[in-house]
Amino acid sequence: MLLIACPYCGNRPETEFRCGGQAHIARPTDPGALSDEQWAQHLFVRSNPRGVHAERWNHVHGCGRWFNARRDTVSDRFIETYKMGETPKSQDSNSTLSTSTQAEARA
Repeated sequence: MLLIACPYCGNRPETEFRCGGQAHIARPTDPGALSDEQWAQHLFVRSNPRGVHAERWNHVHGCGRWFNARRDTVSDRFIETYKMGETPKSQDSNSTLSTSTQAEARA
């Protein structure tokens, strides 16, 4: 089973979490000035990279809090997790695991 490191609760089973999509998306400063097509692009079009990706996660069956994570979409390995509003400690895909990283345990 994959364990995800909630920055508030520590390592918990993956079944307690839900992914909320891509993280760090800035809201348009003047949404009223956007065309329908531009607004649809903002709301629905997200990147789906192969490799490390910043995502929002919710600890649904735990503390209920949202946090951000950097996850490798190829290996499903979590590089790090961090609280909303914080900056990730590592920025490159080859970074070493930090203290708030994912632990994987296969049962």
